[in-house]
Amino acid sequence: MDTKQTILIIDDEVQIRRLLEINLTANGYKVAEADTAKDGCLLAASVNPVLIILDLGLPDMDGLEVLKKIREWYTAPIIILSVRNSEEDIVRALDNGANDYLTKPFRTRELLARIRVACQRSIQQQEVSMVFDNLVIDLAKHIATKNNEIIKLTSTEFSLLALLAKNEGRVLTHVYILQEVWGYGYTKQTQYLRVFIAQLRKKIEDDPSKPKLLITESGIGYRFSGV
Repeated sequence: MDTKQTILIIDDEVQIRRLLEINLTANGYKVAEADTAKDGCLLAASVNPVLIILDLGLPDMDGLEVLKKIREWYTAPIIILSVRNSEEDIVRALDNGANDYLTKPFRTRELLARIRVACQRSIQQQEVSMVFDNLVIDLAKHIATKNNEIIKLTSTEFSLLALLAKNEGRVLTHVYILQEVWGYGYTKQTQYLRVFIAQLRKKIEDDPSKPKLLITESGIGYRFSGV
């Protein structure tokens, strides 16, 4: 059985694809390739890549739009590889879900190192379960328990709780949470977030009026405190 992980390259430059294919194959990866946004999106959905290398200058769609489209459902790392080197382009890509950004021309060994780091972080974020005193969040089974009793959560409530818990201690902005849980079309729907946070607090907090797990950072977002 072939157990090699697949990396998807979405880039219209054939020389870049050949260079990446040679080096990635030599380092134990399988490679899938696309030279258009349309084919890239199709392959992203069909070959289950462990990581995507995405160019921003595609012939049929701007790479940032491709990034947004794929990020609506794809959760593994995406590394941007582009000739665009302005701070604005880099920040926009990272804000829209890219894990890393390299400019062309690039150093192959550096790219391989960044791929290894991105994949390792992705694995670490896929822990089977997280334990916070009497609250246990089982990511594999998609359930949460409190005092060994299953908490009845909707799919969205669980996704929200898991996102916050995986980022324990980190303040997540309203926009970031809305993008990650609901998608890029919901970044202004802060009322959704308030409602779901209130519902979660009723289910996981000992005293929802004095939350100790789901902490509000006024004007910014929310923070999960498992201490």
